[in-house]
Amino acid sequence: MGERESEGPIETAKDHSLADRARKGDLDAFEELMHARIDAIYRLSYAIVGDEANARDSTQETFIAAWRRIRGLRDPDRFDAWLHRIAVNAARMTLRARGRRHIREIPSGDVASLAAVSDRAKPKRSDAELLGIALDRLPVDQRTILVLHHLEGHDLAGLANVLEIPIGTVKSRLHSARQALQAALAAEDRAR
Repeated sequence: MGERESEGPIETAKDHSLADRARKGDLDAFEELMHARIDAIYRLSYAIVGDEANARDSTQETFIAAWRRIRGLRDPDRFDAWLHRIAVNAARMTLRARGRRHIREIPSGDVASLAAVSDRAKPKRSDAELLGIALDRLPVDQRTILVLHHLEGHDLAGLANVLEIPIGTVKSRLHSARQALQAALAAEDRAR
């Protein structure tokens, strides 16, 4: 499951202890877990919602919801899957809240480079930009499964756990999402 999966037994035991303490209301333990995972949750949120401001909001909502629900966490060893599920749901809610008025934010560092491009010259899009545009065209469920699998590194069992669906359904949805992404990329490539 991404960068946390490669932990050794000491880190895993520490995380289990922190999650168990957080379940019992220890805010310091929860904050330590949060700080260790905030970057990964932000990246996941950004990949689903597509812009910085909404990703920050979604990340914040994730940790607020996690703190409110931490007492319901049955198995501290499953903290990461539980938190990812909350993050996916928070990102979906963020998308619903903003509606379909899809506004793509331009990171502040890109503003200067955009100003240098003349009005008549059509800038060539990078592969990363094309991928972002193609992902934005996908429904949130397809985008989510692709992000969790390819960017966050969840295997099929991890996807099934986070999304709370059977592995067979994960395989089917992942296949459909890949096909949809391929079609969206082809459409963007033709538009180049």
